[in-house]
Amino acid sequence: MFQLNFSEQSMHELNRLDTRSQMLLIEVVSTLSQDQLEHPSDELGRFHRNGRTYYRVRAGEFRIYFEQQGEALFAHYILHKNTLTDFIFRFKLPFTEEFMVEQDDSFWKYLESLRHKDDIGN
Repeated sequence: MFQLNFSEQSMHELNRLDTRSQMLLIEVVSTLSQDQLEHPSDELGRFHRNGRTYYRVRAGEFRIYFEQQGEALFAHYILHKNTLTDFIFRFKLPFTEEFMVEQDDSFWKYLESLRHKDDIGN
């Protein structure tokens, strides 16, 4: 069983969840074995970015991106599945740390405001 550490973004997301969901996410990551990390499956993916090895594990409606740091796992991001942020990180598109921290809702509200302006203009 690994020790689990969290980034600011992942702690923020974790704190937004109810206790049961928090426990599920923590259990999914902390119970991973070294063998699972060495031989990823459908539920656990592994990829390399900027010289680092990241893992992506599914936990219900969420995706947890983490890396192994010795005897600990460091959760960089907790993202809701099927979101733009999850897509960008998973497919290695260019991004900034600020973008990862932003809420997806603001992006969609912006798009809605553009559509609303078009509706008013017509």
